[in-house]
Amino acid sequence: MQSTRLFFLSFLFVLLSSISFAVEAINVYPTHWWVGMKSNKLQLMVYTDQDLPQSVKVDGIGLRVVKVSQPENKHYAFIDLVILPNAQPGKFRFSFSNGKSFGYELKPRNKSLGGAKHQGVNASDLIYLIMPDRFANADPSNDQFDDLRDNSSDRNNPYARHGGDLAGVVSKLDYLKNIGITSIWMTPILENNMPKMQENQWVMSGYHGYWITDHYKVDKRFGGNDGYRNLVKIAHEKGLKIIQDAVYNHVGSFHHTVLDLPMKDWLNQWPSYTGANHREEVFIDPYAAPSEKKSMIGGWFVPHLPDLNLANPYCANFVIQSNIWSTEEFGIDGWRVDTYKYCDENFLNTINAALLNEFPSLTVFGEAWTNTVAASAYFTQNNINAPFKHQIKGVTDFPLSNALYDGLNQPFGWTEGITKVYMTLAQDLLYKDPMTNCIFLDNHDMNRFYSMVGEDLAKYKMGLGLLLTMRGIPQVYYGTEILMKNYKDPNDAAVRKDFPGGWSADTINKFNSSSLAPKEMEAFSYFKQLANFRKNSPAIKQGTLKQYIPQNGVYVYFRLHEKQKIMCLVNTSAEDVPISMDRFNEVLTGTTGLVNAMTGNVITKPSRIVIPSKSFQIFELKN
Repeated sequence: MQSTRLFFLSFLFVLLSSISFAVEAINVYPTHWWVGMKSNKLQLMVYTDQDLPQSVKVDGIGLRVVKVSQPENKHYAFIDLVILPNAQPGKFRFSFSNGKSFGYELKPRNKSLGGAKHQGVNASDLIYLIMPDRFANADPSNDQFDDLRDNSSDRNNPYARHGGDLAGVVSKLDYLKNIGITSIWMTPILENNMPKMQENQWVMSGYHGYWITDHYKVDKRFGGNDGYRNLVKIAHEKGLKIIQDAVYNHVGSFHHTVLDLPMKDWLNQWPSYTGANHREEVFIDPYAAPSEKKSMIGGWFVPHLPDLNLANPYCANFVIQSNIWSTEEFGIDGWRVDTYKYCDENFLNTINAALLNEFPSLTVFGEAWTNTVAASAYFTQNNINAPFKHQIKGVTDFPLSNALYDGLNQPFGWTEGITKVYMTLAQDLLYKDPMTNCIFLDNHDMNRFYSMVGEDLAKYKMGLGLLLTMRGIPQVYYGTEILMKNYKDPNDAAVRKDFPGGWSADTINKFNSSSLAPKEMEAFSYFKQLANFRKNSPAIKQGTLKQYIPQNGVYVYFRLHEKQKIMCLVNTSAEDVPISMDRFNEVLTGTTGLVNAMTGNVITKPSRIVIPSKSFQIFELKN
């Protein structure tokens, strides 16, 4: 095999050189497949610790070998197959010319996954983001394993694994449904068999899941494939959807394709370590230097996350098939794609088309952490005259998130404060369908929402009111409902603390509302009431948005549906503000009264209402 020089840091060279890397028998990816898929093509990656010959045949009816490709590393072979129309579920035997062989199974399509599967998510949903290691631990027996590179679990160490698992998520499904959640997005649950890694001055575990080392194994510290399958099944039975977190851009440095590269260009390689420049403007800037676009796509996110060359067709197929496999194997309803803007653009359209070809109702939204609406719209279906057209239906809407914070924290002005929300939404003409964007106030990579509004409960209610009534698919971060707080100080671990009560040893259980402090209880009750109102509101879930220019710190908008009309008013000023209803006659024609959605109070034929300072008001219009 031709040697390949990587540009890992010196500590990683030392680490890898000490490893005795042995492969048991023959490894095949995907591990199995199904009959009845819409595409009849399949490419197997076969990997062993010894050289493989290029000649192979398959015994059994229904599979045909089209081509065998062998890269410079002869430990690998890529077998292109066609699944014939007469293929039936069953087991097949592949034999190489040197006598080595392996079995392979085609299975029937999954049907028993707790009811509906691949449902997709939409603006009718409310997504709850969970970091499984930090949420709840229902099975302490899987907290640590001696055969993994990181074999520790220590809740006293904020940078270590804490033992939360998928069984813990299952145990809280009724809690989530009760507070108005309809969908769960978890940070990645695939195997992260990595040692602790140095990030700046801290030694970190891969508890978050973004250091993937096996695309076909759910990490056994979370409960393995069976635990994940069980979670999806029970969630579906309870009417909850599951969104899986994908990472296309990179893998953990102990992934087998990194420890033993199939070919030199499996990874994006440079003469010396080159990180991504993180500037999405290079894609939309008509004056951008090509070299800077190249470093954005090909640069590494961090040194211990090797950057996959998704322009390599074998690498691309490996990632595409693994995502199709997970979708079918577990019956999930959608994907959130990490580091979306760093990936090869042609690959992104290819994988999205492949997923939707097999699962037309599936939802995929990309994490494009952008500074402007134009850049955000660029990475999704849009109305921009751009040289490249992305085909994903929605993105994580960072420009709106930033505008919401400006609206809550800045003084009102011509372009400041709540006017930022109005101005940002006015640019929705750039999106093909802004209702497919995922909107949020915080997540696992951001300062927590309650801290960002100065632990001000009035601002908390205003922000939550805006989020849960705005266009798009809202997402909240675990613990938001009980005022979990913190800044990323000194790092991300500070905003990823355990949910109190998720562990049997916890002295306080905040899954039980009787344990909440008065402010927490007020926030929890507000969250639950508003989220459940949203769940039953056709105007919020499906209606159009009509907004009015903010005046005197007050922003007014409507959600309009043939079955319901909703009026939302946000007063960000420190004074009560009277509002004349004449301004909204084009919407209010025929209205006989306003019903406060949170209190039930009725205002009959209002000509003028007073909006209390620092408040969010939501009314249902009655005719």
